Amino acid sequence: MPVDPYILLLLGTVGLAALLPARGTGADVVSGASTAAIAFLFFLYGARLSTREAMDGLRHWRLHVTVLACTFVVFPLLGLAARGLVPVFLTDPLYQGLLFLTLVPSTIQSSIAFTSIARGNVPAAICAGSFSSLVGIVATPLLAAALLGGSGGGFSADSLLKIVLQLLVPFVAGQVLRRWVGGFVARHKKVLGLVDRGSILLVVYAAFSEGMVQGIWHQVSPVRLAGLLAVEAVLLAVMLVLTWYGAKALRFDRADRIAIQFAGSKKSLAAGLPMASVLFGAHASLAVLPLMLFHQMQLMVCAVIAKRRSYDAPEDVSPPEPAGASASRTAVGTGSRSG
Repeated sequence: MPVDPYILLLLGTVGLAALLPARGTGADVVSGASTAAIAFLFFLYGARLSTREAMDGLRHWRLHVTVLACTFVVFPLLGLAARGLVPVFLTDPLYQGLLFLTLVPSTIQSSIAFTSIARGNVPAAICAGSFSSLVGIVATPLLAAALLGGSGGGFSADSLLKIVLQLLVPFVAGQVLRRWVGGFVARHKKVLGLVDRGSILLVVYAAFSEGMVQGIWHQVSPVRLAGLLAVEAVLLAVMLVLTWYGAKALRFDRADRIAIQFAGSKKSLAAGLPMASVLFGAHASLAVLPLMLFHQMQLMVCAVIAKRRSYDAPEDVSPPEPAGASASRTAVGTGSRSG
């Protein structure tokens, strides 16, 4: 699978921040614009998510609990275990970024896409990704407070308040106003998708600009980056194996196992970047580097797995879609491809 073009844009944004970082008044303007972009991004998430369809998906509660456990329990435990790799493979700042990576919610768009390619339970993947994103708005900052503590760029009660104001309040506002704006969002999903990605690029530029001004990139060497990639490859492999064979041990059928594997082994760049900018401040650039690398790695590996699963799939493996599932796919599955 070729490199995701959006990853190239992200890397180009990092390069721009390295060559022309925002300073002084410019930095204040970029920071304010980034804050507004984050709030608007989560407002759109709330406006897209159909509450009724999310509630319909609760009948698959065993599957959703399994995905949530993988995302917010198993992943963080593996992140804590990786502490033993410091300082041999990872520096402490890179480890903090790796641990943060394990705390963010699962993806929506790519989980749905890969589940569909592999001929798995697509409606379940839609709901699982949506529930994970919703839970992550609360769970990720709480887990960060518990596991990262003061090392998370000065994490404090003020950080939690910022999360509530910048992420949770806009999301809830989107849900409340969905009755009036949901149709507009659905009709203009392509244009708003560009807004999604542009918002994330702005967040990346702001974070890496601040990192350049603070001089924290002097802490990273090519050897350390190679070590980080190796650790992340092992992390992804472990989660792919655990989600597949763990779901089998829990007696899920093949279609559900596919949804669990793709939703339970991924981490969302779209959700993680805004959270990192709030939680880590000047240290956000190093904090999001592991997430950016893991994002591209998971796309490449899961694309191969999904294709192989499609070859050995029975002719009819997907359960009948519940009423309104296609509408849910449109409403929920139109998030940023960077998710």
